[in-house]
Amino acid sequence: MVIWGWRTKAFLLGMVTLLCAQCGNPAAQAVHKLVTKFTLFFIPLFPVRIKRVVQCTFCGTEGKLTKEQAEQLVAQGAGQPQQPVQQAPQQQPQHPGYF
Repeated sequence: MVIWGWRTKAFLLGMVTLLCAQCGNPAAQAVHKLVTKFTLFFIPLFPVRIKRVVQCTFCGTEGKLTKEQAEQLVAQGAGQPQQPVQQAPQQQPQHPGYF
């Protein structure tokens, strides 16, 4: 008996801030590379399909990209300065009556 199939792995290429075409919100968009490989006895052998997609982190909508579009978006996102995220100070939990 021969066991064969395929497996898809997602690789995060970068995060960019864009206006979503579906929901219209300016949100972070994840640029992914999806690689589907043929497997034989659960061992991935060679790629069958390579797709690039952009996914909105606000509504979850995905859109297809070409290789050139994905590279351009990743390069555009890498050039943007990252703003530090300020976190609220953490408070110690209070347990009344437990001293």
